[in-house]
Amino acid sequence: MNQISKKREIIDRQSLIAAIDGVLGDDGYDAAKRADILTLLKDTLAAGQGEVRRRFDELGSGAAVLAGNAYLIDQLIRVIYDVATEKAYTAPNRSTSENISVVAIGGYGRAELAPHSDVDIMFLLPYKPTGYTEQVVEFILYMLWDMNLKVGHSTRSIDECIRLAKQDVTIETSLLDARWLWGDQSTFGQFKQKFQSDVMDGRGPAFVEAKLQERDDRHDRMGDARYVVEPNIKEGKGGLRDLQTLYWLNKYLYRVTDVEELVSLNVFTPQDVFRYNKAAEFLATVRCYLHYIAGRPEERLTFDVQKGISEKMGYEDQPESSGVERFMKHYFLIAKDVGDLTRVLCAYLEDKQAKRSFFRMPGFAFRRFKIDGFDVDQGRITLQSDDAFRNDPLKLLRIFAEAQEHDLDVHPYSLRQISEDLDLIDEEFQNDPASNQLFLDILTSTKEPETALRRMNEAGVFGLFIPDFGRVVAQMQFDMYHTYTVDEHTIRAIGILSRIEAGQYTEEMPNVTEALKKIHSRRALYVAVFMHDIAKGRGGDHSELGAELALELCPRLGLDQEETATVSWLVKEHLTMSDTAFKRDVDDPLTIKNFVSVVRSVERLRLLTVLTCVDIRAVGPNTWNNWKSGLLRGLYQRSLEVMSGDQVEENRVHRIAAAKDRLRDALAGWPAEFVEEHISSGYPSYWLNYDTDSHLRHAEIVRAAKDQGVSLYIDSRIDDTFKFSEVTVYAPDHPGIFSKIAGVMAISGVTIMDAKIATLSDGMVLDSFSFLDATDSAVTQDDKMKRIFTRIEDVLSDKLHLQEELEKVKASRTSKQDDMFSVAGRVIVDNNASATDTIIEVTGLDRVGFLYDVTAAITALGLKISSAHITTFGEEAVDSFYVKDVFGLKVTHEDKIKRIKIALLDAVEGGQAPAVAAE
Repeated sequence: MNQISKKREIIDRQSLIAAIDGVLGDDGYDAAKRADILTLLKDTLAAGQGEVRRRFDELGSGAAVLAGNAYLIDQLIRVIYDVATEKAYTAPNRSTSENISVVAIGGYGRAELAPHSDVDIMFLLPYKPTGYTEQVVEFILYMLWDMNLKVGHSTRSIDECIRLAKQDVTIETSLLDARWLWGDQSTFGQFKQKFQSDVMDGRGPAFVEAKLQERDDRHDRMGDARYVVEPNIKEGKGGLRDLQTLYWLNKYLYRVTDVEELVSLNVFTPQDVFRYNKAAEFLATVRCYLHYIAGRPEERLTFDVQKGISEKMGYEDQPESSGVERFMKHYFLIAKDVGDLTRVLCAYLEDKQAKRSFFRMPGFAFRRFKIDGFDVDQGRITLQSDDAFRNDPLKLLRIFAEAQEHDLDVHPYSLRQISEDLDLIDEEFQNDPASNQLFLDILTSTKEPETALRRMNEAGVFGLFIPDFGRVVAQMQFDMYHTYTVDEHTIRAIGILSRIEAGQYTEEMPNVTEALKKIHSRRALYVAVFMHDIAKGRGGDHSELGAELALELCPRLGLDQEETATVSWLVKEHLTMSDTAFKRDVDDPLTIKNFVSVVRSVERLRLLTVLTCVDIRAVGPNTWNNWKSGLLRGLYQRSLEVMSGDQVEENRVHRIAAAKDRLRDALAGWPAEFVEEHISSGYPSYWLNYDTDSHLRHAEIVRAAKDQGVSLYIDSRIDDTFKFSEVTVYAPDHPGIFSKIAGVMAISGVTIMDAKIATLSDGMVLDSFSFLDATDSAVTQDDKMKRIFTRIEDVLSDKLHLQEELEKVKASRTSKQDDMFSVAGRVIVDNNASATDTIIEVTGLDRVGFLYDVTAAITALGLKISSAHITTFGEEAVDSFYVKDVFGLKVTHEDKIKRIKIALLDAVEGGQAPAVAAE
């Protein structure tokens, strides 16, 4: 048990007993006095918990909290037991069968009790329960429950314990932690002796195998990723449960209760023990903060608490990283230490108990053979001697290359030896052409580079060999967009690239797969994916800084001058394609022209397309969707047409005429008068900015409205290719119509992805909104779509008070996002990216009604929106609007532009950081 200072300040058991005796008086216990006793117990519990919390607030030691809470509950249970057996149910001449031993099990058995964890106890009996033992157990449990403690309990005989332990490894583990609390100590002694002889003796390998299998299954359930930005500190990879698994294995095999005892057994080194204790204290402290903040047993380190905990633990902001990012990096490094310690122990177990494998190795032929300087043991590559790396440092990389080439795992013994010999990776090693060639071979191999690189990263080799990459190891970004740390995101991106190349995404990403087949700069592409985020966290534009790093690192890796230039360009421009596709109108010829002027060659277009797609897919499990795929595909295809000469941008008149002719052909059989009247109502930009299918759909909408004699007609469809919903509103044009429909979408709980406005010469307008539901899918429920239709009709006829409805929705969708994140408002006015429109790009903290507020402000400024492109990066909204003034011209007057910026910055503010200077 951890040392607890001034125990009586937490609970003075003798004083509590005296107070209870005062309540009982000379008459002894009766049911009427129970309430007074319960009040004393509750007050003592509250005072003790308060003292433990006070010490935590003062000293910040999680281990002290666990020990203090356990001690407090120990004393209370002892007092309650004594009241039950000596006052309430006295039995002077108890038989052996009436002996009761109160036992703490599980975490409480280890004398560790987090603020809101369950109190797990077992009432241990020599034999089956008797009437007397049932009365005592019931008295104790009801008293604990009435104190509002969460109690996990069982009543078992010694034989039941042994039988159940043999059947269930979870019960076996819980009993491994059993600690006598009070009552008959000899019964507990008998149990411990029998548990050791009948359960533990001879079952070590089986227990180790079961616990490691249990750990692997848990990792699979949790996603098998250590570096997720909202980790579960108890069940996640590298968390408390993994640390406890280490403790259980050592306790079971070596009968130790303190990891320091493992040093004398040559299992752990003093450094291993230091890392273990450091991890245990850190994780315990974080867990205590989580419990205290949530007021319940919360184990997930979510965004809304990360910042507060980091501040309480003393992590301060620094120029290149915030305090919360430094705190989370520390967490991930601790999680990595836990993984390292597990490998250390497994290596030792393999070495000492080689007759039986403790590891799950499906699919391997369990045989031994050799690979040029290495042995292979049961599907795992291992060293031939302890000094193998010292004799040949290049093996620090070769071991991963050989494992990759031959589909082998790396033996934990080898991983431990790697950790001891990391000092060999010095400047000479880093600059050795042979080592760089090996690394490049691993990175660009057609055989699962992701697995090999992740192993290298876990072992500490990756970050030491490429120090610039080492700077982003365990680095998180405090936002809702990125799911993984920078290093994990990078390794996943390389894995996705490899799988695309292997044809695993042919149906889902046909353009990307085809583009990858046609590229000539394969090595440059893999290196660019590896380096695209390598300069994050340095301050400044990570794309620019990364491009400069590429010029230094690529020659070291053995890339030639052309490959180096390609990598540098790709890193610099790796956000350009997504920014263009998501924030600009890809149907605007000038958008394509500007993008092509950056890309310049078909080879670079293909390379950038692949890099962009793997980057987005690797951000998180829900980041890639059909909508983004469609936008990127459209930009790729249009750019390819221009670069291959299939589309002549200058022949504007011919293209407009061709678009009209295609629609005439599609409308063959329609009344000629209607067709020509409809065609004449479209402005030149209408014929350039929509395809024939859209022109046909619009014509059908216009005809239906005229046939029905209505001025408002609403149509919807689901795009089967890209899986989004689209609503098109045909109505008389008037200021604010776009803003009102955007407000309807906000109160309907859908997310607008894109919008286009086609103004016709007859005073009507076709407003089309593409959107997704909360699951990033098309809206398929008829009733939900009908509600959207009704709301649009009501808001356009002033029957619906939009502002009131928005306030209701904001109140119902409570979120801590505003407190967690800060996004500085930004407004950019661009008159160069479109030939016909001024583009206004607005950035701010995403919230309900954001788009409505911004578009209402644009309308109030007397501007007309031609199209809108809506992008959200987690908590950050980046919306772009193509606008004209009341005369149908670009906004060029400086005073007007200044007023636009001021008004829109005011619109985006809403409990967020002060707006930055507009651009």
